[in-house]
Amino acid sequence: MFLNAIILALREIRRNVLRSSLTILGIVIGVAAVITMVTIGEGATAQVQADISKLGTNLLQVFRGQGFGGPGGARVAAPPFELADVQAIENQISGVAAVAPSSNSSAQAIYGNNNWQTQVTGTTDKFLQVRDWALAAGRNFSESELRAGAAVCIIGNTVRRELFENQDPIGATIRLGKLSCNVIGLLETKGQSGFGQDQDDLVVIPLRTLQRRMAGNSDVGAILVSARDGVSTEKVQKDLENLLRERRKVRAGTSDNFNVRDLKEVASTFTSSTRVLTALLGAVAAVSLIVGGVGIMNIMLVSVTERTREIGTRLAVGAMARDVLLQFLVEAVVLAALGGLIGIVLGLTAGALATNAFNVPFVLNPSIVILSFTFSAAVGIVFGYFPARRAAQLDPIEALRHE
Repeated sequence: MFLNAIILALREIRRNVLRSSLTILGIVIGVAAVITMVTIGEGATAQVQADISKLGTNLLQVFRGQGFGGPGGARVAAPPFELADVQAIENQISGVAAVAPSSNSSAQAIYGNNNWQTQVTGTTDKFLQVRDWALAAGRNFSESELRAGAAVCIIGNTVRRELFENQDPIGATIRLGKLSCNVIGLLETKGQSGFGQDQDDLVVIPLRTLQRRMAGNSDVGAILVSARDGVSTEKVQKDLENLLRERRKVRAGTSDNFNVRDLKEVASTFTSSTRVLTALLGAVAAVSLIVGGVGIMNIMLVSVTERTREIGTRLAVGAMARDVLLQFLVEAVVLAALGGLIGIVLGLTAGALATNAFNVPFVLNPSIVILSFTFSAAVGIVFGYFPARRAAQLDPIEALRHE
């Protein structure tokens, strides 16, 4: 009986193809919009997580001053760190895998007739480990080079492209302002960070080299700390804050003159924001499913009126009211489900095109596809029941008299 109702529903849909197409348009748009929005949101979330992971493994960044700069230039006003702080973190905090001091400067990098304005980072051999950054060619700094402040450097791929084009940079000598240094290594490509910064536009030199020959001081601008796998970064962050408050003589009740940023928290914040926005956009798009359901109900009511004599004939020859109810209810559900299937195809296609245009990964979420189809079928049941019930309650004699 149910199979026969489906066959009758498909026959009726085929008999009025144009009207059926317009009827399911709301469902198609609703399902396609929901799937497209969720796909874009999932892709954006995956991209944020990937960008944050590029910055380093279990990474905590320690900056002087508060926040991302602090009110009134608090970071600039706060005292810099010292190498003794780095040694204290290595020796006194358990769960730390590696610690790398860091100081930054900008300089004009020059090789032959090519020049490029870039960022110069003074650090130690632990920098690559903390940032989870591999070398594409060459080697890391040696202990003697770090102690002596040797004029050696490791360059990022953007600097290599701008200065050397297709040449091998290893062994070449470049100038950073007035400093001439020998290229000993080339970093693997990392691309843009989640904050829009080109991570490959970088030259890394020993910290002492930057302090003595470029900055003219012994300041450490930031400290990068990598926690060991399996160790809670929250605990390491708390221990870092306690140690630095003690070393920097921050009195109880006063604000810290430094800031410890856990990149896991940053990633979690970005991810939560993206998911909330995705849910909001998906909910807005889902409203069109309700609108589509109202459209189905209206068309089904019109169909009941048009087919009153047919209904009367079926009832007169012995069909039960429940048979008529089932016929019209199945017709509404088939319409909605057909709209859901078309919407899924359009939604996945639009999602793939949109993620490609926005340069984010295409992440297929099977649960949202199943949920969208189920919801579209449910819309057919809810909004198709009233017209089906109205058809089932028709009086056979009055229905046969209908013109």
